[in-house]
Amino acid sequence: MSDTPRQMHLGAFLYGVGHHLAAWRHPQVDPAAHTRLADLRRWAQLAEAAHFDAVFLADNVGLPDAPPEVLSRNAPPHLFDPLLVQAALASATERIGLVATVSTTYLPPYHLARKFATLDHLSGGRSGWNLVTSGSEFEARCFGLPHQLEHAERYRIAHEYVQVVRDLWDTWEDDAFVRDAAAGQYFRPDALHRVHHQGRKFAVQGGLQAPRPPQGYPVLVQAGSSDDGQELAAATAELVFTAQQTVQEARTFYQSLKGRLAAHGRGPDALKILPGVSPYVGRSEQEAREKYEQLQSLIDPVVGVGLVSAFLGHVDLSHYPLDGPFPADLPVGEGWKSRHALFNALAQREGLTLRQLSQRVATGRGHWTLVGTPVQIADELEHWFRTGAADGFNVLSPTLPHGLEDFATLVVPELQRRGLFRTRYQGRTLREHLGLPRPVHPAAAARNATALAAA
Repeated sequence: MSDTPRQMHLGAFLYGVGHHLAAWRHPQVDPAAHTRLADLRRWAQLAEAAHFDAVFLADNVGLPDAPPEVLSRNAPPHLFDPLLVQAALASATERIGLVATVSTTYLPPYHLARKFATLDHLSGGRSGWNLVTSGSEFEARCFGLPHQLEHAERYRIAHEYVQVVRDLWDTWEDDAFVRDAAAGQYFRPDALHRVHHQGRKFAVQGGLQAPRPPQGYPVLVQAGSSDDGQELAAATAELVFTAQQTVQEARTFYQSLKGRLAAHGRGPDALKILPGVSPYVGRSEQEAREKYEQLQSLIDPVVGVGLVSAFLGHVDLSHYPLDGPFPADLPVGEGWKSRHALFNALAQREGLTLRQLSQRVATGRGHWTLVGTPVQIADELEHWFRTGAADGFNVLSPTLPHGLEDFATLVVPELQRRGLFRTRYQGRTLREHLGLPRPVHPAAAARNATALAAA
């Protein structure tokens, strides 16, 4: 067992110009900044200078189908293809991991495998794939479907999808390419393993052109917290984001997900769990509260309720009074089931009205919100970390770059002072930052097992 003290993992989640719903309206925020590569590079470099494990980009694959007069009152958060953005960030950074979101529902697995293998090579082993199954009707219609696939069906597809992608990443063994010009041999013939997959959803016959990724596999990341999501994560994920509002809920989720790993032959350290946290940091409590209240005052009620509706599967909330109790009997659709449960539990536990719930959701889109000094915020993070609720946190800056700067320059040094976070990178790959082993190629593993049995 290692004598090295356990330390947190931190992600910097770059989302529009900030995770607060009204971030783009803040007087110190440039609402177009996330459309410029120079700004995106600066944000990634800021996170790297603070030794974050990774930067993360979310995505969806379609424009919400709300009326234009409603859409125009908020900023679309996902403007560019996250994989292309991450490729651009790879050239502006050296150590920090690069995690991009891609759906298993709308992109063939061959395309995904090739794109992430390429990003892993271009970044020197720093890529991560945030697997989502997509949960919106408007996304389905963008791809010619009348409705999104059922929740359980999307996750069944995702299980098979991951297997196909891994097989494609294993097309070549690590030492396949000998490039022996004198002998006229570019690669070892026995090191090529073509994919022959005939499954319930996918039929793939062939191989990937790209050499095996430097990390073996890019780090597999997921965010599903439903029962289906947890099962997929237990079988395949190495890093999981989750939205939890209380330390008790976070511990329950942590224990549930970690407890499922053994059934898949995995130990508890094979998967890291990072709840999202939206921190409002001030040098005093008053300063932190003022930052929070300023953003809250900019929330458009129509947009706030619209955000709640979107997470609930675009349930029509217009018949419910803003200042009446949040309705507990809303239908559960085929979208974000775990977020539906979280919102309902939060509203019932605290007796929130629809307006109050929308204001709570606006701060971090359902994630844990902290308002306080660096010491107060570090105290809360440490409590969750040391009491079995988290392996670290995905930091959802309320505004960019200011919220990220506050966390990087005020909270990170406090965590470092307590020995809870690194003061420098020890490795170069995302797997090394996370303490995850590099997957052995199946052919090499089989040879090693045979040799061990014969010894």
